[in-house]
Amino acid sequence: MKDIRKAKVSGLLLVFSVLIVTALTGGSNSLCLAQSDSTDFDLFSINDGPYVMQQSNSAHIAFYVCNGFFESRSFGVDDTIRFRGFCHDTNEVYAVTTREYEIEPDVIDTVSRILTVSDIHGRYRLFEDILIKSNVIDENRHWIFGDGHLVINGDVFDRGAYVTECLWLIYRLEQEARIAGGAVHFILGNHELMILQGDNRYIDEKYMKGVVAVTAMKHEYLYGRRSVLGRWLRSKHAVIKLNDILFTHGGIAPSLPEKDLTIADINSEVRKNIDLDKESPEMSAHARYLFGSEGPFWYRGYFYEMEERYPQATADDIDNILSYFDAEKIVVGHTGMDQITAFFDNRVINEHQTLDSLTTQALFWEDGNFYRITSSGETQLIN
Repeated sequence: MKDIRKAKVSGLLLVFSVLIVTALTGGSNSLCLAQSDSTDFDLFSINDGPYVMQQSNSAHIAFYVCNGFFESRSFGVDDTIRFRGFCHDTNEVYAVTTREYEIEPDVIDTVSRILTVSDIHGRYRLFEDILIKSNVIDENRHWIFGDGHLVINGDVFDRGAYVTECLWLIYRLEQEARIAGGAVHFILGNHELMILQGDNRYIDEKYMKGVVAVTAMKHEYLYGRRSVLGRWLRSKHAVIKLNDILFTHGGIAPSLPEKDLTIADINSEVRKNIDLDKESPEMSAHARYLFGSEGPFWYRGYFYEMEERYPQATADDIDNILSYFDAEKIVVGHTGMDQITAFFDNRVINEHQTLDSLTTQALFWEDGNFYRITSSGETQLIN
């Protein structure tokens, strides 16, 4: 009887969701239905959201999957929508910007302190814990880093089951940091790129079997251009430079300086082309390179050579890259290590721990020195 009841309710949820989604999209044909094919998947344990989307020219809608059901509220169009969470997050207050997001500077020369974390992959508790241990946020998850800068060096998406929670924490900290004179920089990684381009190979089953099933939306539509989070993500950079330090998710390949692109050029090309199919004739040659294996999202050649895909960088290549961008260091994630580790005479630092680790670390910079902050809160100078 329990299985029959679940099947009936799931069917009703899908019908209801189709009606809601049709209202959201004006009858768009870009949506699909998806039902779980797993008999042991507990749809009624799923809580996820909020997702805030433009419903019409005069309204936005915020919605959740709440205990397996679709819950929503509509709001008039204002520059900022404020609401208290109405599912699993009733202690959270959201201040959501509905206008287009400004493009933040991608080169800043006067940063006092930098804390950077990469490859969160939906592991919210580890993310929250390392920010507390690093004195970036307090126990109530509010910004206490003053004029410091927090860099999220790509790959918040995929693999883990708490991507949405990670995104909203970053979103709110960005607002709080700005008020305090600091900043949050969310650098796009290869998994952000994949999600925005509809590649869902690595998302947790919670999203495909739960959220997609209940909302009757393609997963990528949740981060489309009518989505607040989607517009926000599309305003972000692929490469930034703080003081004399380059930050990018994968790496800067030895071939990139040959393209004669500035940091601003790289980020502009990514934003202009990110929604194009890779086979589209409209995609620029520079964008094809940047989205490819030698681009900043995917390159791994600082650490190993993989056939022709990631040509290995030499010490001379690192010299050339740093000289081209007038930088002293490069900080990357993407390629998993046992701990945050420096390479090429401390000129390249990899901050991505392997995903099978049950802890995470953060990289801290101050007064010209880099430190590894461990999950226990210990600060270790990186030599």
